[in-house]
Amino acid sequence: MQRSVLPLCGVTVVDFGQYIAGPAVAMILGDLGASVVHIDPPAGPLWDSPANATLNRNKLTLRLDLKTPEGLAKARELVTQADIVIENFRPGVMARLGLDFEVLRQVRPELITVSIPGFASNDELRREWRAFESVVAASSGVFTDMGLNRVLMGINPCFSPLPLASAYGTMLAASAAVLALQAREMTGAGDQIEVPLASAVMEGLSYNSIRIENYPLRYQTQREREIERRQGEGLPMNVTYEALQDFLDPFYRSYMCKDGRSFYVVCPSHRYHAKRCLQTLGLYDELVSEGLSEEPDTYLPVSEWSSDVSLGVYPLPKHWADRIAARMKEIFLTRTAKEWERIFGKGQFPGAPQRWLQEWISDDHAESAGLMVEVEDPVYGRMIQPGAMAWLQESGEAMLTPAPRKAVSFEEALDFLSARPDSPAVREAPRSERKGWLDGVRVLDLCNVIAGPHSAAYLARFGAEVIKIDPASPLYDCWNTVIFGMTHMRGKQSLLADIRSPEGRTLFEELVRSVDVVVWNATDRQVKSMGLDAEGLRTLNPNAIFCQLDCFGGVRRGPRTDYLGYDDLVQAATGIMLRFGGGMETPEEHAHVGTIDVMCGFGAALGIGAALFQKRRIGRIGRPRTSLSALSGLAQMPFCYDYIGRSPFNEPAGRAAMGTDALNHLYKAADRWLLLGASERDLPRFLMVEGLKDLVALDPGEREDFLARAFGGEDAATWTARLRAADIGAVICDDIESLRAGNCRPADGSPGTDRGSYAFSRYADHPSGHAVTLLDPLAVRPLVGKVSQLASAEKYGASTRRVLQTLGYDDASIDSLVAAGVVSESWSREYLPS
Repeated sequence: MQRSVLPLCGVTVVDFGQYIAGPAVAMILGDLGASVVHIDPPAGPLWDSPANATLNRNKLTLRLDLKTPEGLAKARELVTQADIVIENFRPGVMARLGLDFEVLRQVRPELITVSIPGFASNDELRREWRAFESVVAASSGVFTDMGLNRVLMGINPCFSPLPLASAYGTMLAASAAVLALQAREMTGAGDQIEVPLASAVMEGLSYNSIRIENYPLRYQTQREREIERRQGEGLPMNVTYEALQDFLDPFYRSYMCKDGRSFYVVCPSHRYHAKRCLQTLGLYDELVSEGLSEEPDTYLPVSEWSSDVSLGVYPLPKHWADRIAARMKEIFLTRTAKEWERIFGKGQFPGAPQRWLQEWISDDHAESAGLMVEVEDPVYGRMIQPGAMAWLQESGEAMLTPAPRKAVSFEEALDFLSARPDSPAVREAPRSERKGWLDGVRVLDLCNVIAGPHSAAYLARFGAEVIKIDPASPLYDCWNTVIFGMTHMRGKQSLLADIRSPEGRTLFEELVRSVDVVVWNATDRQVKSMGLDAEGLRTLNPNAIFCQLDCFGGVRRGPRTDYLGYDDLVQAATGIMLRFGGGMETPEEHAHVGTIDVMCGFGAALGIGAALFQKRRIGRIGRPRTSLSALSGLAQMPFCYDYIGRSPFNEPAGRAAMGTDALNHLYKAADRWLLLGASERDLPRFLMVEGLKDLVALDPGEREDFLARAFGGEDAATWTARLRAADIGAVICDDIESLRAGNCRPADGSPGTDRGSYAFSRYADHPSGHAVTLLDPLAVRPLVGKVSQLASAEKYGASTRRVLQTLGYDDASIDSLVAAGVVSESWSREYLPS
């Protein structure tokens, strides 16, 4: 299949990016068919890594010295041929080099520029900081909020080698660029977009920063209760890894198998998954006879339950959790992890073996599904690299054979870009009439949990109208729906309907006919069963774009394509848990709720943007897809590759990891922890730092001890001030609770984009009846397009009647559907069941 069928064919991109985020955005646009020229400084990339082979595939590369008149003139000439220009330096750097985006857009208002600084340009405190990945992470609370496990074990802070800020920033910036591109087809106007990495990582971790005042006890896990107990009694946080297992839910943990490999089970919260699991293990009848029950309505207050437990509700009471886990441990030892994987997959309940990244890269499913692809790189030879992050189903085959990076002359690069088609005529609206990129687009959201619903909520901030359908009777418990929904249900109309009943199917088809986009996180099997496969959707609405997210999907079908799964399961399957925990005996879920989920949600929005652009430009209707597994490669970009002669897969792993090396490392100062974020290039700068001048003469193996002793002698504020004065990356480790408290305001209807890198809103009158604090939708900051703060998440079912009325149903008909159980106007008396 030729690249000419890809949705961004004809779009031209000039990529000035370095390290991960900037080049990764351009890589994704290139994967989708754009023509990309990447520009490096005269000495080559600032980050010397084999990952550059992935980041610069499908690109022509050349070196220019932007500090010389000749180099600057050539760069400007290349930009004149670009639809999109990308950079990820500190605010103001490009302007000082002579490439001021505001000036460029005055000459060419159709130009789309994307800046991805470490901190926001309006963040007066941090915008000039040397913002390497680890500096952004430490400043944003990533290393001090690494999950309940690490808190109980007393490991705080702790380092994670996953480049989360760059990964989230990449997906936000790539999706924003494409959404702006499709809007340009209607208005002719480009945009000037900023996506600060600090804001991006906060959005990626937004499910970890929700604060609900007077939080009901029923939602507290055993780990949370143990932390509160120890804090209240003044006890140390010194739980061992082995003892920690006693605080885990039996359907949300790892089990050792017959072959010595650990198997991760993720079956909480769903009405049927835990039951199917126990039935398959041969434990269900036995446990029911001992008193394990299933409440008919778990959305009632627990005081009204007939028992203290209900299978399928998270978390389980500790005495039941212990009893069930003990039986499950015994059963798992009777088979190998591979056997269990097939049993769980075929049985339609989620579980996966723990694998190392090296195993995942060469996994049969990863290869056959196109989640890993081969590229003949000019430096490393045949490489295995992560596949596409998002694709259109009808043209994805063309993305399975990426072209290797190719060094070219300026003249070759200019000729390459000059072949682009003309841009639409500019019809830019006055600033007072700013509109969202997706104004007028109607979206039907069929999704559950996090990734899918988050994608639709993200579209809503740019003006899309989103109708969310959930079952008339809930499939998931209220911990999963209501609490997560406080973030991803914002700005949506909630409809509850049984769309598998005849009457429900009729109203569902009417809704499908009324929208522009349908989004569902479901397997191929589920999609076909609902008549939303390509043939079925053409019958219902031939102009609708259908976006599909799933766990293991790729461009092609593989042996595990129809297996169910969640974020944590992909962490297990792709090596993230073993990296974080350190080994097969000690796997740990990466600390943050939604680590890959949110990234995948942005991936779905990217695919929808590409499909809308293709539809607006050439009239072709596409079916965008993405998956959690596809995004796992971006989350592990610095080490997700293989080739003959690759160095061992021995990157930082485990609880003892405190950095990538001595120069990029967490250190304890006299009063608190700081992060030093430097590289070998920065060594001469240490000659300007009082107390650290001797570092330059030391062997690499001596640096960590030297720095630990030095930093321990003075307070963290003194050290970070000295290091920043020498333009060395350094920051005191912050935490999410402090960031939330220090950057929170009463909700005022604004999106927070004018408030620096971090912004939260407190909703004192939240519909839940609780005061709720949420992160603002602040990471994407367009100059032309409008970003809106979304209305608080309404109670599930609150818009059922209103949506049906727009379809022509009168109140009597709606009352009849409610009485028949076809639709519902609520799942519960209380918004957040107590």
